Amino acid sequence: MTLLVSRRDARGRYLNTPPSRQPSIARVLTALWTERGAVTRPQAPVPIVPRRADDFHAAPADGLRVTWLGHASSIVEIEGLRFLLDPVWAERASPLGAIGPRRFHAPPLPLDALPVIDAVLLSHDHYDHLDAAAIRQLAARGLRFIVPRGLGAHLARWRVPAAQVLEMDWWEEVRLGGLRVVATPARHFSGRAWHFGDRDRALWCGFALIGAQRRFYYAGDSSYFGGFAEVGRAFGPFDAAMIEIGAYSQAWPDVHIGPEAAVRAARDARAGVFLPVHWGTFDLAFHGWTEPIERALVAAAREAQPIAVLRPGAQWTPSEGASVDRWWPSLPWRTAEQYPLPLP
Repeated sequence: MTLLVSRRDARGRYLNTPPSRQPSIARVLTALWTERGAVTRPQAPVPIVPRRADDFHAAPADGLRVTWLGHASSIVEIEGLRFLLDPVWAERASPLGAIGPRRFHAPPLPLDALPVIDAVLLSHDHYDHLDAAAIRQLAARGLRFIVPRGLGAHLARWRVPAAQVLEMDWWEEVRLGGLRVVATPARHFSGRAWHFGDRDRALWCGFALIGAQRRFYYAGDSSYFGGFAEVGRAFGPFDAAMIEIGAYSQAWPDVHIGPEAAVRAARDARAGVFLPVHWGTFDLAFHGWTEPIERALVAAAREAQPIAVLRPGAQWTPSEGASVDRWWPSLPWRTAEQYPLPLP
């Protein structure tokens, strides 16, 4: 029996359970003054694994393969189906082409070199997860989009045919072949800054992919809440859970989860292996760019949670288990004791 259901207020705006405190301008300015100072951008090219469509011709031998393209963008192949998660190929995660967070590395796979995709899964409408230009190109290929309720309005503005879009509420699901695709709860918010008045008009979610033998969970963007445990009870254990670790700040504790709570969320969701994402591609907060992964490794070791860390473009299968490709430089970073974040 699930406890978390999506709710809307009298104005039709989606709400979080429990309620989230929104960052104030004063708190953000304070964080800008007190938190920034670490190395927030790579000082050398980020090493990526270049990919081609040919790399996906052979199906994964053990029924599941995850290709991390950077940030949250990923390709998940599971039991004969292939999903593209939160595709962003834009140079900047911003409504303005010349201003805003610029990517640290090129996409490992060109957009026009994508293999056959069975469905595109979109977790919410923020610019680091929803790239309008990429969506238009994907829609022109006739791809199907599975999205949280309300997000279809953006796709309609971009002239994506309604027949290619399926909106789902939390816990709703669709079957593709023998696979269940379930929209799962998250604790975040929505709105694209360039479209005034759209704050929280669209829902936000994660996705559980449930096959006959393999199970995969993508949490989307979320702060810590009871939804992770509910997903674990309903659909776990998972072979792997992909959970964000970066873009946290004491100015917005109810928006992003942070590395220590992400490890706890992976345990709640009953993840066999934790795949940390949402770091290493964009500068979206004030912490050092390598700090999230360093803290995640410490927390995973402390909690005895198996973790697999990839470089952009790398692939993971269950047969690889826990593994760490330490491709980033050793830089100063704040520990959980030096810079505490809310923990469950």
